[in-house]
Amino acid sequence: MLALIVLVSVIPLAAVSAQGVLNQFSSENLRFSAVQFDLGPLGGNNIRGTLTGGVRFDYGFVAPRVRVLLGLSYFHAELSSDALRRYADGLRRVVNDPDSNYTIQLGNITWSDVTGDVDLQYVMPQGHAVTTYIGFGVGVHLRNGSGTSINGTFVEDALDQITAGLNGTLGAEFGAKRWRVTLDARGVLSSGLSTVSLRTGVMYRWAGIRGGRSPGR
Repeated sequence: MLALIVLVSVIPLAAVSAQGVLNQFSSENLRFSAVQFDLGPLGGNNIRGTLTGGVRFDYGFVAPRVRVLLGLSYFHAELSSDALRRYADGLRRVVNDPDSNYTIQLGNITWSDVTGDVDLQYVMPQGHAVTTYIGFGVGVHLRNGSGTSINGTFVEDALDQITAGLNGTLGAEFGAKRWRVTLDARGVLSSGLSTVSLRTGVMYRWAGIRGGRSPGR
């Protein structure tokens, strides 16, 4: 009976608390407020190291200290030696050669990725000129594999794909006026390819927009 009384008392309090959190979210302050261009090294589990670049748009605050970022990024990389070995093994399994004296030369195979993503970033102003942030988001990856030896084969079909991914970001902005320098580390988890990158960039904020601080702060 005591447990039931406690449960009945706690449920309304939890509901009120959840309602209070939800009330903080609003589309009232959503608007394009900044554009950012970034570039940096990228590594992944099935590719060789390469460079990645992108553009991001700050779409304002959806809740206190929580801002929305819309992004588009691209990279072009060669497959790693381990990935090439796996594809060669797959080809060997479908080759019918009683003498087993054949060779497989895949040559250079590249993989490109165009990503569109949406991030929610929690911003933490560290003073007038520095803002740190941590974010999580989702993205859509459009990938294309290419190589003289794989064109028109199942290997190319396996590399050409559209898939979803999850990402996390940790970074900082430096600058108190319209122009800012950005530095962030970004990890992406998706089917077939997971990557990490370290990017530096330049951000421009529109006049009258208080970047890094939610409305009312």
